[in-house]
Amino acid sequence: MKLIFLNGPPGSGKSTLARRYADDHPPALALDVDRIRAMLGGWRAAPGEAGSLAREIALAAARTHLAAGHDVVVPQLVARPGLPERLAALARECGASFHEVVLLPGPEETFRRFAARGESEIETAGPLTETQLRQAYERVAAYAAERSASVIPAGSPEETYRALLTSLT
Repeated sequence: MKLIFLNGPPGSGKSTLARRYADDHPPALALDVDRIRAMLGGWRAAPGEAGSLAREIALAAARTHLAAGHDVVVPQLVARPGLPERLAALARECGASFHEVVLLPGPEETFRRFAARGESEIETAGPLTETQLRQAYERVAAYAAERSASVIPAGSPEETYRALLTSLT
């Protein structure tokens, strides 16, 4: 049983990869914290509070799914301590292996992917500028350098998925 944390900047493919893993490993749970946050009424008016609540809900859902003996994949942009440590502790508590993976396909590829995906109802404050995307990319890259995470660079979706599976062995 695995708890997989997929980190990366917007547009790096976290949610797509999580969904692919869940589809290929049923009944794995692709647990998207941003989608949970978007289900909370008025989340845009109080994004900090909504984000905290969404993380707590996600941790409870992950605990339930792991306790049932199933894998959980959490795609989430994280550039500061907190959530990864809580996920690692949850994995230990449930007897699951913890895998922290950072997707860093390169700034230009990340921008291209982000632009191609279109608008989303779960974005925090509307469209991001290229400067904001670059800053997010740099924050995640710096954070990843401090962690013992597996880093997956640029590649096709199939190559990225294979690299994820390899990192889990």
